[in-house]
Amino acid sequence: MTWNWQQKQWPAFTYEIEALAQHETRFLHEAGIVHGAVKHLTGENKTRLMIELISTEAVTTSEIEGAILNRDSVQSSLRRNFGLETDNRKIPAAEQGIAAMMTDLYRHYDSPLSETQLFAWHEMLTQGRRDLNCIGAYRTDAEPMQVVSGPIGKPKVHFEAPPATTMTAEMNRFLTWFNNTSPQGPQPLPALTRAGIAHLHFVSVHPFEDGNGRIGRALSEKALAQCLGQPTLIALSHTICKHRATYYAALEANNKHLEITEWLIYFAQTVLDAQRYTQRFIDFLIEKTKLYDRLRGQFNPRQGKVLARMFREGLEGFTGGLSAENYLKITNTSRATATRDLQDLVEKGVLRKTGELKHTRYWLSMLNESGER
Repeated sequence: MTWNWQQKQWPAFTYEIEALAQHETRFLHEAGIVHGAVKHLTGENKTRLMIELISTEAVTTSEIEGAILNRDSVQSSLRRNFGLETDNRKIPAAEQGIAAMMTDLYRHYDSPLSETQLFAWHEMLTQGRRDLNCIGAYRTDAEPMQVVSGPIGKPKVHFEAPPATTMTAEMNRFLTWFNNTSPQGPQPLPALTRAGIAHLHFVSVHPFEDGNGRIGRALSEKALAQCLGQPTLIALSHTICKHRATYYAALEANNKHLEITEWLIYFAQTVLDAQRYTQRFIDFLIEKTKLYDRLRGQFNPRQGKVLARMFREGLEGFTGGLSAENYLKITNTSRATATRDLQDLVEKGVLRKTGELKHTRYWLSMLNESGER
C-alpha cells in the first residue's frame, strides 16, 4: 500500500479553497462572539473558564489515546502553573506532564514553532515513563512505526509512518512550513486550513515514539491561536473525544493521498462544534453567577455542597441526572432531609425534576438532559 508520504509531491497537500471559505468566515465570526462573551465574565469566572477549558482539553486529549487522567489533579497542577491557589495535593506524573504542556501552549502560542518546543512538550508528556527509548527526541527505532489493530497473527495496518532515518529532514520541512504559513509568515494560510493541514501532516510523519496525537492536536490549537492573536480556549479535544471513531476514520481515509478537502471540511466542522461548546460553557458560567447572586444566603450547607458538585460536572451534568441516592452519598444525610432539600431547590427554580419514584432525577434548571441551555 502507498501512503501519503510516499507520493512524489509529498508534502504538497491539495484541497478546494472554495469548499472551506464559509467555514473560515464562520470561525472568525464565532471567535469574535466568544471573545466578546469572555469580556462579560468577572475575574474569578474568567479564571474558572480558563482552568476548566484547559483541563478539559488536557483530560480529553489524553482520553482519545486511551489514557484516563484524574481531572482534579490536572486542575490542581494547572492552578499551580498559573500561580493560583491550590489544594497542594500530590499530583501524578502524567497529570503534571499534560498540565505543563497545556500551560506552555497557552502562554507561548504566539512564538514560532521550534524543535526545542516540540522536544520540551514530548518530555512533559512522557514524564515518569520508563518504557520509551527516546524522550524529548525523534524516534530512532529501525522497525516501521505502524498503527495497527486486530489479532497478533493477522494485524490490520491502518497507517505506516516514514522511517526513523528521515525524521530530522521531515520535521525540518514541517517546521519551516508551519512558521511560513503563520499570519506573520511569507505564505499565510487561513486559520482552519492551516490547523487542519498541520494536524494531518504532523501525525503522518509521527516523529515520536508516543504522544504524536496529543502533540498534533496541540499544534492545531497553536495554529488557531496564532491566527486569532490570542489563546483559543476552544474545546477541540473534547469535541473530538465525543466522536473518537469518526476522528480516527477521517485520519485513516486521508493518509493515502495528498488531496485532503474531505479531511479539512471534517476538521473545520469539528473546530466550529468546539467553538459552540465554549460559547455554551461561557453562558453556563454567567447563568451560574446570576443564580448565586439571586439566591445568596438561601442555601443550607448540604444544598450548597451538592450544587457545587453539580456545577463542577459542567454542561454534561450528572450522567442520567442527580438522584436522591446521589444526594445522600454527597451529603451523608437522612432520606427525609434529602427529600426536603431537593424539593426546596425545585421550588427556588434551581433544579428541575423529571420522572417519578425511583426514576426521579434532578437537573440544573438552566440545562436540559443534553447539557443545552
